[in-house]
Amino acid sequence: MKKKISPQAILSLKEALAVIYWKKENLQDYLKLVLDNSTIVSTINWQGTKRESIKELISRMTNRLDIYEQDLMNLLLAVTDFTDFDNLKFWDDDGSKTRKAKEAVRNLRTHTKGYIEITKEQEEAKIRKAKTNQELKKVISLDSELVILKEAFNKIATNTNFQQRGFQFEKFLYDLFMLYDLDPKGSFKIHGEQIDGAFTFQNTDFLLEAKWKVEVSRTDLATFCYKVESKFKTAAGLLITMDGVTTEAISPHFQSIIIMDGVDIMAILDNRVSFPDLLLKKRRKASETGNIYMNFYELYK
Repeated sequence: MKKKISPQAILSLKEALAVIYWKKENLQDYLKLVLDNSTIVSTINWQGTKRESIKELISRMTNRLDIYEQDLMNLLLAVTDFTDFDNLKFWDDDGSKTRKAKEAVRNLRTHTKGYIEITKEQEEAKIRKAKTNQELKKVISLDSELVILKEAFNKIATNTNFQQRGFQFEKFLYDLFMLYDLDPKGSFKIHGEQIDGAFTFQNTDFLLEAKWKVEVSRTDLATFCYKVESKFKTAAGLLITMDGVTTEAISPHFQSIIIMDGVDIMAILDNRVSFPDLLLKKRRKASETGNIYMNFYELYK
């Protein structure tokens, strides 16, 4: 429901504009900042008194609400929120000009209270609706992208050409990181079934290694840890192994890396957890327990 601006509110607005600034130049600058259609300020006759100029301005705006309704609302909101009266001090020896200006603004607030409340509620409702729509679109887009990625992943899983599968898995991981704004850096390099790359998560650079053929051994983990610790002083490592790790592979010395497996990837593709949330959970669990390898089911059981 839109509440009509009352005649008392318009009169109060004219009075407040006439007294919140002493110099007409300052008032003109203020109006140009507040109004979207600020060119109207330059078309007003400012040669007479402030009150005459303000009367002309407000009359023209109220007569053409089809053009200036939003500007009139902006002006009402701005003046009711006006609290800085320092511009009056130089000419205000006895404080009367400041008192008069404050009283005019208070009077305007009284006459616009209901209108301002409704207007602000409408604006807040618009913001909430826009935010909700944006989030909804993002969710719908994410769901759609995950469906596409899952289809791609299933095709990769059935490919018996290991070299070709490596290239396909490279693109899959790049697209997955892009989907979650993880800023994959450079091109992934393939060495047999190994895919190397880097991405950024929560201001930390992660070195990536992915394997899809056999279980990861203790030697594989040690080699990856050395690679991470020797190349980046503050970096971490993420090892993605589709077939898991051998029972003797995990060591308490491997504290610079985190491990994901096929269970984790499927949980992400099924939208049971987001990649960033799962990575964050794994990092926290590793920090708390020293366990660098707990998959989705173990973390969320």
